[in-house]
Amino acid sequence: MPLIAPTATRVTSNTAPEVNRRIHQDMLGRVARLAAEGPEAIDERLSALDREWDVERCLETGAASLSLIGAALGATVNRKWFALPAGVAAFLLQHAVQGWCPPLPIFRRLGVRTADEINAERAALKAVRPGVQTVLPLAAAVAPAALRTPSNETLSEPVAEDAELLRP
Repeated sequence: MPLIAPTATRVTSNTAPEVNRRIHQDMLGRVARLAAEGPEAIDERLSALDREWDVERCLETGAASLSLIGAALGATVNRKWFALPAGVAAFLLQHAVQGWCPPLPIFRRLGVRTADEINAERAALKAVRPGVQTVLPLAAAVAPAALRTPSNETLSEPVAEDAELLRP
């Protein structure tokens, strides 16, 4: 693992390949199902995607919460609680630099996605929306590009296979 991971792939590079694959396949299945259900279902899902929390937001919220709790307990119960915010800060720094921290594998196994993965689903849904057929090749390329292994190989091979799944 490099000392400083590339921003775009730091989370997926630190996620087990089978988890990345499952998240990607779930997205493709959802897009195919919603394409069959019609434009209202697609619009509803696009609205839900606007509210979906990405893994960074979940990690930041958890870190801030634990830091505040540790500081409050350190100030009111026992000074040893001040170790909690220090530990959280260290792991948050590690995540910022390398892309890994202890809760990351848990969040990813629970299906919490990166912003790129959420945006890939958004692009694919817009591409399969009736009347927007010209964007399909771009959406099919964007969706798998959001999921790269540490060696920078696309997890979904080939891209054309994804395009067929997304074609209405």
